[in-house]
Amino acid sequence: MDNPDGSNLPLCSWTNTVLYRVLLSLADLDAMLGPQQFRGVANFSTFLLDRSSGVLFLGARDAILAVDTNNLTQPPRTIVWDVPEEKRKSCVAKGKTEGDCNNYLRLLEFLGNGWIYVCGTYAFDPQCAFLNMSSFSLERGENGGVRMETGKGKCPFEPSQHYTAVMAGGILYTAATSNFLGTLFDISRATGQEQERIRTERSINWLSDPEFVSSVFIQQDEDNNPQGEDNKIYFFFTEVAKEYDLYTKVKVPRVARVCKSDVGGMKTLQRRWTTFLKAQLVCEDRASGQRYNILTDVYTKQHTSGDPSSTHFYGLFRSQWEHEELSAVCVYSLADISKVMDGPFKELKKTCENWINPEPVPTPRPGQCLNSALRAEGFESSLKLPDKVLTFMRDHPLMENNVIAAPLLVRRGITYTKVAVTRTTTGSDDDQRNAATVLHLGTDRGELHRVLVVGHITTLLQEIPLFSAQEPVNNILLHKGQALVGTPYPWPVWGQRDAAFTPAVRCVPGPDPWGVSGGPKREPVAPA
Repeated sequence: MDNPDGSNLPLCSWTNTVLYRVLLSLADLDAMLGPQQFRGVANFSTFLLDRSSGVLFLGARDAILAVDTNNLTQPPRTIVWDVPEEKRKSCVAKGKTEGDCNNYLRLLEFLGNGWIYVCGTYAFDPQCAFLNMSSFSLERGENGGVRMETGKGKCPFEPSQHYTAVMAGGILYTAATSNFLGTLFDISRATGQEQERIRTERSINWLSDPEFVSSVFIQQDEDNNPQGEDNKIYFFFTEVAKEYDLYTKVKVPRVARVCKSDVGGMKTLQRRWTTFLKAQLVCEDRASGQRYNILTDVYTKQHTSGDPSSTHFYGLFRSQWEHEELSAVCVYSLADISKVMDGPFKELKKTCENWINPEPVPTPRPGQCLNSALRAEGFESSLKLPDKVLTFMRDHPLMENNVIAAPLLVRRGITYTKVAVTRTTTGSDDDQRNAATVLHLGTDRGELHRVLVVGHITTLLQEIPLFSAQEPVNNILLHKGQALVGTPYPWPVWGQRDAAFTPAVRCVPGPDPWGVSGGPKREPVAPA
């Protein structure tokens, strides 16, 4: 019997990895904004999309832009927020380069009531301002200048520093460097009432030369929260592990959790987190033992819409030990992370001690968020926690168990820089067994790859060259079936609708470029 493409080649059975390659040229793209539209503005670092209006706000060097995603051919609106010349000269005099002594907009977050909180590096003196969405203008002071407030702890000092921030209930939570030299690192509540602005302890057991990646606010379901659990903020980063006795600096990916109502301790951990817990993420191919230990991006996705407990985190990894380009994607459930956070604490060795006995865990359990049971026992606030609980918490931020996952995808010869995820179900909405996951992956060469994952079958749907220059993709936003993709340089926004794809297939011999052996690959043949 003939195959769907009309050939009489033998049909292939499905294997762990299937390839559909679709190469599109720049002429195939739905819309693109380039240097002509952006008029010299560059170094685009952050995207913020108003999904109700479709307006995309862009943070760049010395400028904020607004793009109508409903009409990408329309020129963007621009606000200039640059650094005075005397301040720029002072920055250069301190040993910084002229290029870095500008105002790189690194933070755009919705405040509510039609305002956006914006922060920039401002020549190594971070500053924040308020953007009125309706008038697309920065709030001005009595002297006519932009009304600014300090951005220290809210925004990096340096344009290229690793950084993440998330807004939760109008309060900003950040993971950033907190000094000019870039040697101090904090995860903090950066805004709100002064007495509630708390941060991590300055200890290498808490944070050890971290590279911050992502953060997310997980709000409890108000209609399904019988334990009265507090809301939580999660931070993802890579840091140097202190739990291994090795000469080489081993980097490990981490997830950390803090609780929204945490206000620090009364004496011990005063103005510090009393709920800071962290665990190691493991992305490992069990068959080969290959581990991917450098986390570069995280995308948060609810597998069931409206159910916070169904949240999954898709992590993009590379390996510290591989000399060739290598990328992997692993997915972790919120339930698995919570289980590890509720597990045993790791005992860190102290100097000159080869053997240590685990300390008994005090009650109430250190690091847990406030809930109905704790409130019933009289612990309405972290300020009321016993000193023994806080001391244990200070000395035991790391969990004993790891959060383990096997890669959904491994690619050799390619460096992925960003990931975004969509999911569809082929059965009922609640039937996750039939769910299909599409990974939208940006590369360091300005390409967008779309990969379909169904069960153990991985399918490369599209490889799309986006830009004429091979610039790294640093932003992907999914909106109304459209992928909005950006780079740091003057090709920052490209949009394309998800197209229907109904390929015919045929078997061809050849090696498996995904590193999965034992089966042929499939290629599409254009339908007649």
